[in-house]
Amino acid sequence: MKLKIFLLFFGLFWGLSHAQEKKSRADKYFYSYAYADAISEYQKEMTKGALTKEQRLNLADAYFKTKDYANASKIYLDVNKSDSTMSNHRFNKMLQSLAQTSETGQVKSLLKSNRGSLRNELLENAEFNFELLETTANSSIDFQVFNIKGNSAQADFSPTFYKNELLFSSSRMQKSKDVYAPSGESYLDIYRGKIEATGDVVNINEFTGIPNSKYHEATPYFSDKLNQIFYIASNEDRGKLLFDEKGKNALAIVIVKNGAGADQPFNYLLRDLSVSFYYPFYDESSDRLYFSANFDDGYGGTDLYYVSTFNGQIMSQPVNLGPRVNSAANEIAPFIFDGSLYFSSDVFYGLGGMDIYKANQRPDNTFSIPVNLGSGINSDADDFGFIIKENGSSEFSGFFSSNRSGGKGNDDIYGFKVSEKPGLKTFAVKGTVLKPRSSQGIAEASVKVLDTEGNTIKEVLTQNNGSYQLEIPWRETIVLEISKKKHSIFSQKYTGNEQEEVQKKPLVIEMAYLEDVVEPKEGKTVLKLQKIKFAKAKSNLTPETLVQLDKVADLLLKFPKMRVKIESHTDSRGSSYSNKKISQQRSEALYSYLMKKGVPSENIIGVLGYGEEQITNSCTNGAFCLDFLHDQNVRSLFVVDNYDELLNQ
Repeated sequence: MKLKIFLLFFGLFWGLSHAQEKKSRADKYFYSYAYADAISEYQKEMTKGALTKEQRLNLADAYFKTKDYANASKIYLDVNKSDSTMSNHRFNKMLQSLAQTSETGQVKSLLKSNRGSLRNELLENAEFNFELLETTANSSIDFQVFNIKGNSAQADFSPTFYKNELLFSSSRMQKSKDVYAPSGESYLDIYRGKIEATGDVVNINEFTGIPNSKYHEATPYFSDKLNQIFYIASNEDRGKLLFDEKGKNALAIVIVKNGAGADQPFNYLLRDLSVSFYYPFYDESSDRLYFSANFDDGYGGTDLYYVSTFNGQIMSQPVNLGPRVNSAANEIAPFIFDGSLYFSSDVFYGLGGMDIYKANQRPDNTFSIPVNLGSGINSDADDFGFIIKENGSSEFSGFFSSNRSGGKGNDDIYGFKVSEKPGLKTFAVKGTVLKPRSSQGIAEASVKVLDTEGNTIKEVLTQNNGSYQLEIPWRETIVLEISKKKHSIFSQKYTGNEQEEVQKKPLVIEMAYLEDVVEPKEGKTVLKLQKIKFAKAKSNLTPETLVQLDKVADLLLKFPKMRVKIESHTDSRGSSYSNKKISQQRSEALYSYLMKKGVPSENIIGVLGYGEEQITNSCTNGAFCLDFLHDQNVRSLFVVDNYDELLNQ
């Protein structure tokens, strides 16, 4: 049985076993982690009568723990059909079991049928990572992984850099430690080792720079900025374990000055007798302390949180990292490097067990979709406790823990070297689609990312408030297209540097409604503009006219399927020939300007000058009219030729 699993669930199961008044023989085996015996006893009890729902789920969990995923998935599926209140954590186990025994198609089908009850972030994360693992997108990352010499036959895990050394957790037997009953091994302690130039770790010794305890001391993190060490420890008082009213002994995060020594007291930093805290990590750039915890209001099993600190003292309530990072599964072991969060999760869309993921931290402190680091470092077992640093050249190195086959103990520490920062680079954009000059959002607009050949890579719809966000594996060139029926279209190509810039802040797009930019006139549908004015008998474009033409250019670029005719008209004064000529010159001047503004020529299907052929009032040849009545006939129109077609697109 793996030590990290005891760390995660010992408090939970201990509490349950003490809280239940009546336990069957099978229950006792189950809550004592004797899963094979529990399976045998539950099967016997089933011949005498039906198991309770909780016992059936215990049996499924026991099958899951013994890697009998076929039987586990059968029970989970059966319970899920009859009881829609299955916990998020068990729902994840059901999907994990299915992923191990069938094609991902069955998992995807189950996700689709439960879409209404699942978070969008979980569905998006799953879709992204399923696609990623089914391709070779991550296979180019060449991890050189090796088992360090300093591993033992016991559990060695959760490494952290300590100056030029490595600290880690271990269950190696010690005279100063009691035996941890569930595992039969020693309570966890912290060890140190020397990191050689090759990356190997040797000269392993107990770390004596922290106070002594005969109970758990594990998962350390050393802050060079504070010169202090964070780690987890059993809740105790003067050498005796402390329990809550349900009999649960939770784990706390403590802080101690580096080099305090074995006889110095330590300070509890995060402590609750009913809540366990795990895997502290202190981010020196933000003064945030990140950790895992099993609060009741989490998204699954253990979630990742942070608290703000000042000089090592907590200054805020715990903040959940949210459903983009935290899933229905367990998230543990946070580590931030170069703007990216690395952590481990046993969510169902991984390679099996705990996998290492990377999520990029955005300028607004949210995170991108967590990306599985792939088979170069992850296995079908548990991989966690990832740390990394740059070696001063183009190479990166680090360590992680795993209980993969071929190791020396329950969990081993592995070193790695890699020539590039691990984790697939992604393009992530979010923003809002609004009505022009308004804060009102446009719902159900299509937001697409296209490749250079026009193929859709990903599409999402805006929410009721017009908001959207999407993420794809990085491509050097993409096209972002936002559209909705009867609305203008946003379409923009982005290359590498442009993609980097557009991700830095929300992209707000205004989309015009077709019927707001046109109006009926003279039995036609025309663009809604202020009057286009020319000097008498001239075709020169005035500053006022240029303002209106810029609006026309903007509309034609935003409505790329719109087809217009430019029609210019004069009054009846002067000869018919000269009027025809000047009106044609005016239409051509309008057309030439629009071409210079980048309007595609196919958007303009006619450039016409009608002269005095279409007088709109009684001011024809020979009639006496005031100037303002003659001026009504002098006009230029942009006639939308395919308006009915646009309404149906």
